[in-house]
Amino acid sequence: MKYGQFCPIAKATEVLGERWSVLIVRELLMGGRRFSELQRGLGDISPALLTTRLKSFEAEGLVVKRRVSGQRGFEYFPTPACEALQPVVIAMGEWGLCWQRDKLTQDDFDIEFLMLYLERSVDPSQLPGEHSVIQFKFKDLAGQPDWWLLVDGDKVDVCISRPGRDVDVYFTTTTRTMHDVWMGDRTYRDAMSSGDLIVEGDPALTRRISSWFKLSQFASSERAPVPAELMVTL
Repeated sequence: MKYGQFCPIAKATEVLGERWSVLIVRELLMGGRRFSELQRGLGDISPALLTTRLKSFEAEGLVVKRRVSGQRGFEYFPTPACEALQPVVIAMGEWGLCWQRDKLTQDDFDIEFLMLYLERSVDPSQLPGEHSVIQFKFKDLAGQPDWWLLVDGDKVDVCISRPGRDVDVYFTTTTRTMHDVWMGDRTYRDAMSSGDLIVEGDPALTRRISSWFKLSQFASSERAPVPAELMVTL
């Protein structure tokens, strides 16, 4: 869309104002490189639309597309112009915490999206040894309550089937509670003392969760409180 104005806000909106564009930038800045990785973080976006947006970003100088050496497919790398948007994206997130939190509904607590960001929050360098298994049991999910994070070296992957390896740490909770803790709305201590979160496993890991399991970028950001009536419905 062209606005026909010299205003720099209008020019920026011509590039970023289309549906999904800002979220694609978010995923690029979070380290998504392969098409499938970007799709994981974008949920309902169609492959055709994601392809269109990436082509547009490439033409606008936000993305560099490179074929994966020795493999099929491509990787997408943010350019300096894209990386310069990081404070803009963070500012939008902080605005959302202050002014849109009362719009949250249960449908917003998507388990696959939550697990993607929990996967990204594990710091393998703070875990002993080369391999670790972290299991989550979500009491509010009927169809797929059990999820695992597999840590192998510096790689972390989500698994939805029993991995056949010993589990080092177990989390038993709900999607809402895990969201609240990861986002910084509640502390581990508060969630555990109330019984909303049960953490079991190797004491060397359970006693220092925050050292290897990082909280959200927005955990310490200012936010407006969620209205009491919304807390009841969620």
